[in-house]
Amino acid sequence: MAQLPDGRPLPGKLFIVEGIDGSGKSTQLDLLRKWLLGEGYSVAFSEWNSSPLVKETTKVGKKKQMLTPTSFCLIHAADLADRMDRQIIPALKAGQIVLADRYIYTAFGRDVARGVSPTWVRKIYAFAVKPTVAFYFRVPLDESLRRILDGRPELKYYEAGLDVGLDSDPYKSFELFQGRILDEYDKMVDEFGLTVMDGTLPLAEQQEIVRDIIKPHLTGALRAEPSAWRQVLASEDVYGRYLGDVLGGGTEQ
Repeated sequence: MAQLPDGRPLPGKLFIVEGIDGSGKSTQLDLLRKWLLGEGYSVAFSEWNSSPLVKETTKVGKKKQMLTPTSFCLIHAADLADRMDRQIIPALKAGQIVLADRYIYTAFGRDVARGVSPTWVRKIYAFAVKPTVAFYFRVPLDESLRRILDGRPELKYYEAGLDVGLDSDPYKSFELFQGRILDEYDKMVDEFGLTVMDGTLPLAEQQEIVRDIIKPHLTGALRAEPSAWRQVLASEDVYGRYLGDVLGGGTEQ
């Protein structure tokens, strides 16, 4: 089960995925979501930097290159705090399964890679719920870069870490910046008990391992209301992020 910062348990389950860019974590989370929906569970989805409270501010700040490492940290903390209050905790209290694409460990990696104090960043996110399982999809840096840069016409300023001043060349800067983040993730494995996944394995093999790990935690998770549409879609393996828009009712989001 998931736990509030003071240790109180919540009836729902919080499964999160982490990893550097190109690790394949989002693909695995989507596959997991489809499977859970097919099994009849009520699933909520939450994504990094998606709160309407700060999304537009972040967009403007990036466009004008106004964001400092500290402001980046605070904006993303506000993003998660808003989603935690409006989306994640209510879903967990209802007994739902919550899937999060990136969580506090993204901040612990990226912000520290930008020079922010690790201790300070961890205190900023002290409000966060403790996940049921936190997956870290580990891939070698060169493999991550190959996946991201193949066919990419250009890298964005902050994506490349150009604000850190590691190198004036965007691609070299991106490599150095991602290397720093990778180092921070590896430090967090023991600190937070992250479940390490080999991101170089075939997709189907990774997904099988992920499912085997979470199955023991599914006992008591909220089931979705039976639906004729759901039965038809499940029989055809048609599931995805926007299934809730088709079925209505708001249990999937």
